[in-house]
Amino acid sequence: MRLHRKIFVVGMICLTFTAAAFAAEVPGVTDKEVVVGVTTPLSGPAALWGVTGLGMKAWADYVNDQGGVHGRKIKLIIKDDAYNPTRGMANLQEMKGQVFAFCGVLGTATCHAAKDFFGDNKIPLVTAYANVRIWPELSAEKRKYVFISYPDYREEATHLAKYAVEKLGSKKIALFYQNDDYGKNAIQGLNDAVAAMPGKAEVVTTVPFEMGERALGAHALKLKESGADTLLIYPTPTHGALILKEIAKIDYRPKVLFSFPLGDPIMYTFAGEVWEGVYLSLPGNVNIPGVEPEADKVAEILVKYDPKIKGKEYLGLFGAVSMMQLVEGLKNAGKDLTVENFIKGMEKIKDFRPEGLGAPVNYAPDRRHGQNAVRVGRAEKGKHVPLEKFVEFKPLF
Repeated sequence: MRLHRKIFVVGMICLTFTAAAFAAEVPGVTDKEVVVGVTTPLSGPAALWGVTGLGMKAWADYVNDQGGVHGRKIKLIIKDDAYNPTRGMANLQEMKGQVFAFCGVLGTATCHAAKDFFGDNKIPLVTAYANVRIWPELSAEKRKYVFISYPDYREEATHLAKYAVEKLGSKKIALFYQNDDYGKNAIQGLNDAVAAMPGKAEVVTTVPFEMGERALGAHALKLKESGADTLLIYPTPTHGALILKEIAKIDYRPKVLFSFPLGDPIMYTFAGEVWEGVYLSLPGNVNIPGVEPEADKVAEILVKYDPKIKGKEYLGLFGAVSMMQLVEGLKNAGKDLTVENFIKGMEKIKDFRPEGLGAPVNYAPDRRHGQNAVRVGRAEKGKHVPLEKFVEFKPLF
């Protein structure tokens, strides 16, 4: 009898040890919860983009109210990095060991600084809002942990320039750009477009700005003096509004096309009447609230869960779609949630248009760029109206 009791006690100890070991191997996971981390700018010049984090949380809360995923509720930890890569990296390090995955990490500089972090620590990253050409540089082993649905800035710039020449009659194009990989990819894309249309258009100047700059009068004057009839602009929301106001002051009225990170119609609030009539790229990630019913349906849910998203529904949707991808991966992973099972679950995502939004998303064991699509739209009477169907480019990795 005593021997049986000893065997039973030893067995229980082994089971307890096994359970503890499993918990230690899967940080951020319990039977009732899965923890997800986000670093994003909630302050600083790109604070508007931080609304993506609010959208992620609102959709997670919505999913939790439906019972979560396989009985687990999603807990989101959101940290502010003010669009500063040093703070962004510090946030990621602080969350390491606490989270199962990261979602919607934002900023080209932050993602470039952190590109090895996810693979080195075997923590999945589901979508990042940054220059997608960061990720092909990684080894296949490190890239295994990264799932990105985001347009390539270079392909986008090529498409915008081509649209300007073919649809708007542009002849002389200037670029105003953020002086980092976000903006520098636009230089390459613009040059690619002009080279592919010999004799039809030329690049007359490229004018960079630094993140800390606010006085953009001299930049506006350089653009005007170039004789450009068309401006391609790759800025933050703050700098996008500022440069438009400056060119209006000097009565310079070129055709203007913006990169897709300024796709939220709240730009009317930042820029005022000078935003009316601008052209802009719209990403394949989402549809447009106030214009397309699929977007309105989801936006209504997001605002219900977080009223602060009201008036910023577009970026809220952008974040929500990222969370939808993560949720789909969790569903596909099954009840036994490990990093390996989650990776396999993400790789099963095929032709995924969550809630009918955006262009289709596809991942696979040999594909980590799930979506690379844009379409041109125009600012009209407070709304961003699509002017074409999504144009899908080849995945880069």
